[in-house]
Amino acid sequence: MNCFEELTPDRVIRCAEDSLGCSFSGYIHHLPSYINRVYELESSAEDRYVIKFYRSDRWSLDALLEEHDFILDCHEAEIPVVPPLTLVGGGTLSDDNGIYYAIFPKKSGRLIEINSDDEWVRLGAIIGRMHRAGREFDAIHRVILHPEKTTRDDIDFLLNQNLIPEPYRAEFIRLTDRLLEVITPLFDGVELQRIHGDCHAGNILERGKEGLMLIDFDDMAIGPVVHDLWLLLPGYYKDCTNEMDLLIEGYNQFSHFNPRDLILIEPLRAMRMIYFTAWCGSQIDDFKFMHNFPDWGSMGFWEKEIIDLETQLLVIQKELES
Repeated sequence: MNCFEELTPDRVIRCAEDSLGCSFSGYIHHLPSYINRVYELESSAEDRYVIKFYRSDRWSLDALLEEHDFILDCHEAEIPVVPPLTLVGGGTLSDDNGIYYAIFPKKSGRLIEINSDDEWVRLGAIIGRMHRAGREFDAIHRVILHPEKTTRDDIDFLLNQNLIPEPYRAEFIRLTDRLLEVITPLFDGVELQRIHGDCHAGNILERGKEGLMLIDFDDMAIGPVVHDLWLLLPGYYKDCTNEMDLLIEGYNQFSHFNPRDLILIEPLRAMRMIYFTAWCGSQIDDFKFMHNFPDWGSMGFWEKEIIDLETQLLVIQKELES
């Protein structure tokens, strides 16, 4: 049984009360999350909190603590983030019957809207500030965003779990072998550090006079800094050079961006495609996932995956030839 199926409202509220040492009302609201289980709660004093239960088979305790350390380092550097609260007994994580959880103050905001050059520069600036804090320490228990690390692991997972139907398996192997052959040398000499890992526009909130705020560090990784920039682009890099130039302009106010790393954008897009496919493959026993993605794993699904991968490989090769 998925351990999340045992998270009844009473259990969730009890965890919050035991960990914060205060009573809570009966209000509980399930917030959307593909991987974890996240709930908004209200204390008897009418303060709002968010309690996050981490999927038990995804991150080790040390990896979760490194995520919290990064958030707290950003908070100490006065970068707008939502730091986890210190719980009764100390620390930012607690364990309830094998499920780690953390509690955060509820922070509201609207999704960032990028309507001007100044907005692009402002986005680059907050990412530059985050990366400056990210360089201060290492994280030895997080994934390393590199073709021969995470991407190789994702490919092996899909193959070893027999998730790819036979008509497409050989083509998948051929494409991914060629992809790794092409992109792996591009990472030689690239500096890797703590990054957000999932820094798309949906994880940046606008809080009026308080400015921008970064949320959801769940995919924090050790990787190239350009990964946290290209995810904001509305399309392929070749079509978004102006937006990237503006992001870099803001970024360089607080950190140094090496223009050489721009060549990694389309390889990183291919790596993310494979990562997402592997992540989906790890969720197939989750009823909620299959309800949301009923066609995942079908012949039609894999036909499209192969076409998309082949198209992305052609994009990368064309960029390298230009």
